Amino acid sequence: MTLLSKEYLLLFNTLTDTERALSQLRESLQEAQRQAEELVLEKAGEDDPPGEA
Repeated sequence: MTLLSKEYLLLFNTLTDTERALSQLRESLQEAQRQAEELVLEKAGEDDPPGEA
């Protein structure tokens, strides 16, 4: 069995942690975008004159 150097393990673990954090940020941004789109649609519905919706 080949032993991995401490430097390689440090780099691998850091990259893995960073990838996980970026994935969570992407999910947060997508959720914020979805909520913003819902708010825009709600506001557009409020601005429509009665009977035209």
